[in-house]
Amino acid sequence: MKKNGKHSLAWVATVSMGLGHERATFPFRHFAEQGIIAINESAFIGQKEKELWRRLIRLYEYFSRLSSVPVIGKPLFCLFDTLQAIPRLESKRNLAKSGMQVRLVKRGIGMGLNEGLLKKIGEKPLPLLTSYMTPAIAADVARYEKIYCIICDAEVSRAWVSENPQTSRIHYLVPCERTVQRLKRYGVPEGHISFTGFPFPKELLGGEDFGTLKSDLARRLFNLDPSEIFRKKYEQQVTALLGKGRILGEARGVVRISYAVGGAGAQKEIGAQIAKSLAHELLKGTVRLNLIAGVRREVKEYFEKVKQRYVPRCDNLRIVHSRSKEEYFSVFSEIIRKTDILWTKPSELSFYCGLGLPLILSPSLGAQERYNRKWLLHIRSALPQEDPRFTNRWLFELLRKGRLAECAWNGFTKVEKRGTDTILRILRSDRELLNEN
Repeated sequence: MKKNGKHSLAWVATVSMGLGHERATFPFRHFAEQGIIAINESAFIGQKEKELWRRLIRLYEYFSRLSSVPVIGKPLFCLFDTLQAIPRLESKRNLAKSGMQVRLVKRGIGMGLNEGLLKKIGEKPLPLLTSYMTPAIAADVARYEKIYCIICDAEVSRAWVSENPQTSRIHYLVPCERTVQRLKRYGVPEGHISFTGFPFPKELLGGEDFGTLKSDLARRLFNLDPSEIFRKKYEQQVTALLGKGRILGEARGVVRISYAVGGAGAQKEIGAQIAKSLAHELLKGTVRLNLIAGVRREVKEYFEKVKQRYVPRCDNLRIVHSRSKEEYFSVFSEIIRKTDILWTKPSELSFYCGLGLPLILSPSLGAQERYNRKWLLHIRSALPQEDPRFTNRWLFELLRKGRLAECAWNGFTKVEKRGTDTILRILRSDRELLNEN
């Protein structure tokens, strides 16, 4: 495990459950005491706690894949989804009142979840930064002094907030204004909520002026606007933010699509349908498709069979797989810079619309993804997928009309992008106070 010594700003803890929680902490790897801690995979937790985490994650992954099981899958998934239900924000009932969700989290902590982490962070008085609710709530119960919790969705269930939010020490770092309103309804004091934006890797931004991001967006807008419908409508706005002539250039004629499955490997079949539908365009070279398997070997092998079946020896279909999460997140950043369209379910990747990426949304899995989807459609930075078996029929019509270019622009202009810097500024402020004392 990497030790960062005097440069450490916080203990950074997450859980290896899908990819979302680890993606949110990845930008802080250089500032984390002893590196980022994936609690459920850490050597310092006891066998009893390790087994608790194993059962919890096995359950999560099982239900994540259930929705694709014919006949019985969806009803069983809906039953599981009631445990993470999110009530309507407009509801007149008291959303601050704790219920079954809070009791389940409390019970898990009482059984030993995060016990090892609490002992570990007691070694050095630094803030705790986490992207999952149970470490934050466990530290709160133990009266740990400084606790920061990154929210990875537009809205979350009541389980993310402690039983008594008014006396809690947890400070929430949230990706959008909708999250602020949600936490307030759960009883979290306004002073314990910071609207930071989702923390993106810095290599995707390019400094204070977003030089890298603006350059990538300019190229993307050109590829997404073959009929120049978007350009004619938004040229003045684009010039004001990106600079004169930024979406001009020679015709490229190639659209780059990245399809990302969930961290549990859900919805891989959609990737196969996309590849089959676009086989002609892939062979012709007018489309380049990344099928992103993450760290799932079985998904990689599935995609390899898809490629062999529909477009063997075609360099325009690339299968992206990494052996470790850290390697994957680095590779993903490289790929996303060269992507024109991101096709995925509305997970934590929803916030990548802020990088000027138009999203095509596969079906939501779970309450939080349904709310992410609602938020994305509200800010008009994403479009629901039509039948992926006929991608070649509807995708190019969206491009011709400039719809995807407009989604890219909406995300870029409406979504906060300075999450990493804002969170680091908060942590540095705590470090200075600690040094003074």
